[in-house]
Amino acid sequence: MRFIHISDLHLGKKVYEYSMLEEQKNALWQVLAAVDEEKVDGIFIAGDIYDKSIPTIEAMEVFDSFLVELSTRNIDVFIISGNHDSSERVGFGAEFFKSKRIYISKAYEGKIQYVDKEDTYGNVRIHLIPFLKPANVRRFHQEAEINDYNSAIRTVVDNMELCKEGRNIVLVHQFITGAVRSQSEESFLGGMDNIEYDLFDEFDYVALGHIHKAQAMGRQQVRYSGALVKYALDEINHVKSMTLVEIKNKGEVETRMIPIKPIHDMRCIEGTYMELTDRKNYIDTKVDDYLHVVLKDEEDVPDALRKLRVIYPNILKLEYDNTRTRQINSVLDRKAIKNKEPIEYIEELYKIQNNENMSKEQALMLQRIMEDSNETN
Repeated sequence: MRFIHISDLHLGKKVYEYSMLEEQKNALWQVLAAVDEEKVDGIFIAGDIYDKSIPTIEAMEVFDSFLVELSTRNIDVFIISGNHDSSERVGFGAEFFKSKRIYISKAYEGKIQYVDKEDTYGNVRIHLIPFLKPANVRRFHQEAEINDYNSAIRTVVDNMELCKEGRNIVLVHQFITGAVRSQSEESFLGGMDNIEYDLFDEFDYVALGHIHKAQAMGRQQVRYSGALVKYALDEINHVKSMTLVEIKNKGEVETRMIPIKPIHDMRCIEGTYMELTDRKNYIDTKVDDYLHVVLKDEEDVPDALRKLRVIYPNILKLEYDNTRTRQINSVLDRKAIKNKEPIEYIEELYKIQNNENMSKEQALMLQRIMEDSNETN
């Protein structure tokens, strides 16, 4: 079986005030071109189809067009919902779509859906695990001891119907311990959403979604395909891609990255105001890329952002790197504060008040309270 693995489309997402919809359409059309060129049997979409649980009409239209194109290509399409999606909305019409060879995970009801396919090497069973929280699993497995994400997903996997003689592939949208995150991802409770990659040791390939940087976890067959588009400034150096996977005999899996070429790249430029506005320094560059501009001037340039956008229309962020800002940053690490999770603030407050760290049991109790609050809201 030969297939393309993608994830984290986040259709409808904005980066600062800029809509990424044109970049997303461009990326999806490159996926379609790869489907044709590589003559694949299927495509896996591992969650976060949309950026919001209630997506915009424009975002839905883009995905609708993409599915229509895929449906004309005589291939199988497998889709799971991610943490940004509504599993009920994504799964709407799932039974109807099967007639078009489009298989979509439904909201979890105690069992994981699977689809059996045949190729020249025998049977391949594709399992569809939508994004799950412990509360989702606890409801259907009250006899199991489920205290965290890892035990929840372990319970799910233990109750799955694996094809013992054949090959098993699974689509999963969760955070694997050790994965390199990006600023654009939604993180939860200071890493308490982690699960271990060895939960999937019985699977021949694990198509992961949730993390925006392409990477393997533990073994080459457990992979995040990464997002198709750059969504944060710390992704500037990412090479966005789709993953081409070929699985032959059991245990025989090959992967290859196919790069995505953006309409406008995301990059950083640095220099003084005079250097960045000197025509000889920008004439041969793509001035309409999405830019993080770092000014080296010691004094603030009045109305610098507006003036620079005359030359560079898609500036995402402007900041200064000079003696003053370096002194401020040495006193207050703004990035560290920005990236802290809510539970980290609570843990720090607890330590100040009690002169000791919060226990694991207390942290798990806090997690459950916050989950229940999210479910209520």
